[in-house]
Amino acid sequence: MTVIVAPERAETSPRPAIFLAGGISGVGDWQQRAIEHLAPAWPTIYNPRRAGFPMGDPAEGARQIRWEFEHLTLADAILFWFSHETTQPIVLFELGRWSSSSKPLAVGAHPAYQRRFDVVEQLALIRPGLPVHTDLASTCAAANALA
Repeated sequence: MTVIVAPERAETSPRPAIFLAGGISGVGDWQQRAIEHLAPAWPTIYNPRRAGFPMGDPAEGARQIRWEFEHLTLADAILFWFSHETTQPIVLFELGRWSSSSKPLAVGAHPAYQRRFDVVEQLALIRPGLPVHTDLASTCAAANALA
């Protein structure tokens, strides 16, 4: 298994690949737990959480946004996880963009996530039948079924 961490580039990595979309600021490192669940099924995992991100540096902020855009596009599937600590507006934006595509998605939102209702209702309209899981383990299991 290969984990590509921002800002590393995914030039030639084994397929299929999954992107971990969810909070990276003000939330626990849920990505590490997800990687443990996903490793058996996904040869490549794109992880946007990087150590030592220089908050307040506009150039690095733009680099991070570009990296995420490119790797969301490269990914064969996307796992979305909304933890309860913060609203995560960028992740909501990304979910809106990718839920209107044909890319396979696995989506989860913690029961205490403040916008869970909106995630569930919006996905029911654009992707009827796509469940919104309540815990990371079941979200990862759904992602593994996509591999």
